[in-house]
Amino acid sequence: MTTPTAAPPRSPAAAHPGRGRDVLLDLIRSGAIALVVVQHWLMPVITRDGDALVAGNALSAPGAWAWTWVGQVMPLVFFASGAAGAISWARTRAKGGEPAGWLVGRLHRLVLPVAALVVVWLPLPVVLLALGVPGQPLHLAASTVPQLLWFLVVQLILVALTPLTVALHRRFGLAVLVPLVLGAAAVDVLRFAGVPLVGYVNAILVWVAVHQVGVAYADGRFAGLGRRGAALVGVAGLAATAALVGLGPYPASMIGMPGAPVSNMSPPTLCLVTLAIAQLGVLFALKPALVRFAAWRPVERGLAVLAPRTMTVFLWHMSALVVGVGVLTLGVGSHTPDPFGPLWLAGAPLWIGGLLVVLVVLVRAFGSLESRSTTAGRRGASPVAVYTGLVLAAGGMLGLAAHGFAPRVDAGLLAVFAEPTAWSALVAVGYLVATRPLPLRFTAQRGATRPSGRAARA
Repeated sequence: MTTPTAAPPRSPAAAHPGRGRDVLLDLIRSGAIALVVVQHWLMPVITRDGDALVAGNALSAPGAWAWTWVGQVMPLVFFASGAAGAISWARTRAKGGEPAGWLVGRLHRLVLPVAALVVVWLPLPVVLLALGVPGQPLHLAASTVPQLLWFLVVQLILVALTPLTVALHRRFGLAVLVPLVLGAAAVDVLRFAGVPLVGYVNAILVWVAVHQVGVAYADGRFAGLGRRGAALVGVAGLAATAALVGLGPYPASMIGMPGAPVSNMSPPTLCLVTLAIAQLGVLFALKPALVRFAAWRPVERGLAVLAPRTMTVFLWHMSALVVGVGVLTLGVGSHTPDPFGPLWLAGAPLWIGGLLVVLVVLVRAFGSLESRSTTAGRRGASPVAVYTGLVLAAGGMLGLAAHGFAPRVDAGLLAVFAEPTAWSALVAVGYLVATRPLPLRFTAQRGATRPSGRAARA
């Protein structure tokens, strides 16, 4: 009895490796990251109290929650990641690649750019303290910059799961979403019933669900949806989100707010799944117009610059913000104007322009790490080493996201680097374990023991 083989993927991009990139995916991913950057630059409301800085959030203003239904784009980022990962994995399979070898290539692009951030920020707080920078603002900056590494931790998990999620999609289709969505709803019920820690399970279920929608997109499942169908999907997602907020215990804001008892983002809730459906329905309905927009020469050039550097932009934009806030508050002695007031609105373009200059310098300095060739790392990859290294690297980044680069000046000189150095070392060790090629002798032995194609078919 022969075992039936799974049907090949239906997506043109996946079925025809090398034909070209999906313009809509590039536009979603680059546009979402650009929007994240601009929002992070405009959200802080910084006031000075002596040598201390107090940080607020501009989106805490009355009615500003409505913008978060548009501006919360992390679901779109994970959707695009799922689609791009599925396409990349299909191309690798077409060339006879294995999951571990493919994962090494993804790890290079995800983890290597973090090394530059660590090399700069690990000693920087100690140096600035020695130069006389006040401790509280420095602690605030060193704690804020690495918080975004949570995204990379989730991304590493999703990348590691991609071969499995693609296989599940090819076997069950969109039905894979049912247990994920029901599980996310059950977790929310337990969380709001008084078991708050269980909510962090949704850091997997919610983002895997959105990622799985991207896998389905890569397989061409939504190709026949049409504008009207896509618009109806968007309306259904919007209605579901409104119902969850209006009838349930979910907050109206789709991002976490300072002092709020509940957050839709940390940990994520079912609202982010329904919001993703609403946003994607709108984007699919507008796809022809968006593709034409992406073909406009200035946009095309912008995508060509940003798309290969999105991870570098994401990692360094908070460092650019730190530079701007430092100049504004500690240098000039000013503070953030009242959010959405005339002075704030008038100064926003200048503020964004100034931070953009700093970010461009940082991206030019460190952007090459993201696009570095990974051909050598794809050969002879050991699954045990790759997945062990991934777990170590993810654990180190999670520690940095939680504890930051802030030095422990109250624990003695020997402990100044203790926590950030330990977490950074974990990232470095994980990267080296995962990406170091196997010895040639061992690789040859593996190849010698592998049956030939004729023998395997026999």
